[in-house]
Amino acid sequence: MEKKEQFMATGRRKESVARVRITAGEGTMTVNARPFNDYFTRESHRLIIMQPIEAAKLEKKLDVIALVNGGGASGQAGAMRHGIARALVQMDNALKPAIKKGGFLTRDSRMRERKKYGRKRARRRFQFTKR
Repeated sequence: MEKKEQFMATGRRKESVARVRITAGEGTMTVNARPFNDYFTRESHRLIIMQPIEAAKLEKKLDVIALVNGGGASGQAGAMRHGIARALVQMDNALKPAIKKGGFLTRDSRMRERKKYGRKRARRRFQFTKR
C-alpha cells in the first residue's frame, strides 16, 4: 500500500482550534472521527466549511480529516474553514489567489474578552445599591 501525500494545517477562530489534514480522495470529510454531517448539524456551518474547497473547485477530489476542540459550533466551523484554506494553499500554491480573494486565509481574531477583577464579567459591574 503506497502512502498518500497529505497536507496539514491549523485553523483558528475565537477559542476554537482545528487541525486539518487533506489527502486526495473521493470527497469524504470526518470531524473528530465522526461524519461531517453528524458533527455539524446546521447547514450554515457546513456551507461555511465548504467555501474554500468550492473556491478551489475541488469538491469531490479531496478527503478531509479534522480534529477540532474549544469554543462552540460556529467557532469550530470558522476554524475548520481557516485550516482547510491553509492546507489547500500548502497543497497547491496556484490556488492562493482564489482562496485569498475569498478571504479564507484571514484569521478572525475576535475573541471573548477576559473577565476583570472587581467586575461581574469583562465590563459588567455589580448592581449598585444606594441603601
